Order: sequence, then structure tokens, then C-alpha cells
Amino acid sequence: MHIHSQLIAVAGDISVALAEAIAHNGPIELTPTQEIPFAQRLCRAVAGQQLSVKAAGSIWARVLASVPANQSLMDYFRTVDPAVLKGCGLSGAKVKSMGVIAHAAIAGKLNTTELEQLTHTERTKCLTTLWGVGQWTADMMGLFYFGDADIWPEGDVCARKMLERLTSKRRKTIRTAARFAPYRSYLALHMWQYADAKPD
Repeated sequence: MHIHSQLIAVAGDISVALAEAIAHNGPIELTPTQEIPFAQRLCRAVAGQQLSVKAAGSIWARVLASVPANQSLMDYFRTVDPAVLKGCGLSGAKVKSMGVIAHAAIAGKLNTTELEQLTHTERTKCLTTLWGVGQWTADMMGLFYFGDADIWPEGDVCARKMLERLTSKRRKTIRTAARFAPYRSYLALHMWQYADAKPD
């Protein structure tokens, strides 16, 4: 409740509509999950780049269905014929990125314990050295895998457009979001939830 109250208070100094949207949502919890290995979640995030949630889910389901029962996912991504993954709906760039991630994972370069000890900025620098992994993907991993509380995913169109709609098109969203530090991740969660609740 403390975080929720603080968000509403900050929003109230910026925009009545923003404060009302956050209040309408009610308190939101940041609930990261690490049940799936990090490298697999990273590949899943890459698969979802610039796609709707539904489309990304369908493509990923086809990818998983293509993996032989006796082969690990990372080994599969490292050795599979790219045409097979393209047939699942992945672009050539995403197929290449998953191969790079798989090689890094097998080489022990994506150790979850080590990554968890880094700040989001440090972790982003590490992850974005991997071909095809950009700021948005690193932000998604920071939010939903590591549970960092202070990430504003400026590259996420939905979050950015909703914040713009609730404030002003003349106001830079990254500056608006900065007002919510150290809880910018919660602002993003509210923008996504409000976008889902409101008809377009």
C-alpha cells in the first residue's frame, strides 16, 4: 500500500487522469518468476519482440513443439536448421539471436546468480552484447525475471503511449517516469494494466 499511495501522490502532481488511472487499478504487485531457466526466458522475450502477446505466444508454442524430446532447448537452438524455426514464425534475425543466446548459455555466460547480483544498468550492458538483445528485452528480463523495482521500459510502445495519453503528448515520457523513481517498474505495470482495461 505504501508504494501504491506514493504512486498516486506523485501522479497527482503531474496529471489528474494519471492519478485516477493508478487509483482505478488498485495496488499491483511486482511478481517475478524464475521457474523457467534464464536463457529460455531470454529467448522467449526475443521471440516476443514487436509482436502482440497473442502472436508471440502462438509462435513460441510452435517453437517448443518442434524441439525433439531427447534434446535440451539450448542445444536445439544451437544446432537446429534455421529454416525449421523460420517455419514456426520466427524471423531470421530472431533465429540468429536465439543461436547466440544458446551458445552463451552453454558456455556458462548467462549465470542467473551472477546476473542477479548486477544492477539493471550493469545487467543490460551484459545482455545487450548478445546479438539481437536490445534495451526492451533487457528491461523485460529485469522486470519479470529479476523483479527490479525501478525500470521504466521507454521502448515499450504500449507503456509509453498510455503514459503519454494520461499526461501530455508534449511531455517526454522518460522524464515523467523519472518522477516515480525508485518505483518506475510499478508505473509500467499500471500503464499495461490500464491499457488492457480501457477500450482502444
